[in-house]
Amino acid sequence: MAPADRGSTRIADRVVAKIAAQAAREALDAKPDAAPHATVTVHHDIARVRVSLELDYPSDLAAQCAAVRRQVALRIEECAAMAVPEVDIDIEHLHSAHARPAAGHDRRLR
Repeated sequence: MAPADRGSTRIADRVVAKIAAQAAREALDAKPDAAPHATVTVHHDIARVRVSLELDYPSDLAAQCAAVRRQVALRIEECAAMAVPEVDIDIEHLHSAHARPAAGHDRRLR
C-alpha cells in the first residue's frame, strides 16, 4: 500500500501554538514575567503564527522580535513539518528594568 493511501496526519492548531510559544520563550534572552502566548492557523501544512510578548525596556526590541521569528519558524518546521511564511509579533507590555523592585522586595506598600 502506498503511503498516500494509508491516510494522513493532522496536527491541531493548538499543538502548533504550544510549539510556537515554547520556541518564543527559548529565543528571549531575559525570561519575561509572563510567558509568550501564540495563536496559530494551519491550512494545508502552512502555519500562520501570531506571538504575544512582554519585553524588558530599554532593549533592542527589533532584535528580540527577529530572534523570536527565526526560532518560532525553525521549531515549527522541525517539529511539525509545516511551512511558516511569517510570524507576526504583538508586544503586549514593556517592562522598565528601572521600575522593577530589588530582589526580595515586593511592590506593595506596607
